[in-house]
Amino acid sequence: MQTTHFSSIFKQDKNLIGMIHVQALPGTPLNQLSVSDIAQQAVKEAKILAANGIQAIMLENMHDVPYLNRDIGPEIVAALTRICSDVRQTTDLPLGLQILAGANQAALSVAQASDFQFIRAEGFVFGHMADEGLLQSDAGELLRFRKQIGANQIQIYTDVKKKHSSHSITDDVSLEDTVEAAEFFLSDGVIVTGTHTGKPVDPQELNRVYQNAQLPVLVGSGVTPEGLHEIIDLADAFIVGSYFKHDGNWMNEPDPRRLEALAQARQDLVQ
Repeated sequence: MQTTHFSSIFKQDKNLIGMIHVQALPGTPLNQLSVSDIAQQAVKEAKILAANGIQAIMLENMHDVPYLNRDIGPEIVAALTRICSDVRQTTDLPLGLQILAGANQAALSVAQASDFQFIRAEGFVFGHMADEGLLQSDAGELLRFRKQIGANQIQIYTDVKKKHSSHSITDDVSLEDTVEAAEFFLSDGVIVTGTHTGKPVDPQELNRVYQNAQLPVLVGSGVTPEGLHEIIDLADAFIVGSYFKHDGNWMNEPDPRRLEALAQARQDLVQ
């Protein structure tokens, strides 16, 4: 369900949000490039996405494995601010940011400095056991922080029962109840995912969320041209990070042919 707040950013219907998986940042185990080189690569990918039918772009530090839990360090904030600012100069498309793992206040800070419109936040409501350890909910702290820094214009889209996590400690809380809690705690939109990166969402689960949610619903994994028809009417936006890369591997650069196929599939369905 779209809201006026959501449509102030996303002017079109059924938006495709393309992911830029930022190269490993300085200080992380896989880092090999300078901040300047990483920024150039991100700008290159942003131009490819913008030229091939994507309605919005989101950046994520996915190469920074293994991820830290919430506290990612000033060197990551500084590097991402430079990178995001360079991407902002490249395109007028809506831009978003996620900083792994669960570094939601840092993401808000970078988004504010870089003139981004939204962030993706994990661990917003109901704590869960993630790869990085226990991720406790942070909605109260996060929204107070957004208010304190004057960033209320930045929307916060929140994962519910997110991928790569165990939810046994909240097994008695349904997906619908989790969405309702996110709404009550003032989320700007909820993100539904499959179990892992690149895995499709369960259409039945997505349908239950879309029918009951009072705020925008986004799909967070496993979007393909072949599967889009099954979920196009069950969400307001679709975050894509694996399919449109060469060989469908999130670690590779965007493949314009795959982007064209995805954009065409969306166009055919929204006409």
